[in-house]
Amino acid sequence: MKSEFIDNRSGRGNTASMTMENKSIVQRALAGLIGTGDVDALAQFLSDDFVHHRPGSTTSTKGEWLAAVRAALVPLVGMQVEIHQVLADGEHVVVYSRRWLFDAGPEIAVVDIWRIEDGLIAEGWEIIEPVAQAAANLVWWESARR
Repeated sequence: MKSEFIDNRSGRGNTASMTMENKSIVQRALAGLIGTGDVDALAQFLSDDFVHHRPGSTTSTKGEWLAAVRAALVPLVGMQVEIHQVLADGEHVVVYSRRWLFDAGPEIAVVDIWRIEDGLIAEGWEIIEPVAQAAANLVWWESARR
């Protein structure tokens, strides 16, 4: 069975093989970064006009985001990343991971959404939640009922 859908932005049809290739691009990019700590291993998978988004309307260009990743890795020697899920559909790849430092800081759960264009990561969104706060965040809507 062949899977196909229409990308509303471009109007082009995307096949299951494109989905798998996009998933592979993200997996290779993360493997290089996680495996070696080398930000340049990740940089080669990003388009020149890459944009990274975080909640609160915060965006970064490719250069800004790579600089932030480099700066974050310096104090994070010994950071462990455990990837739990990598899901893909057409041009989007979603990665759910948990990250923690040896002997410091909270464990965090992270959801990254990557958009692939022309074989490169063109856009990324990141949501980070401290695992210790997850239970409280599950009931945030209950205060509105009171």
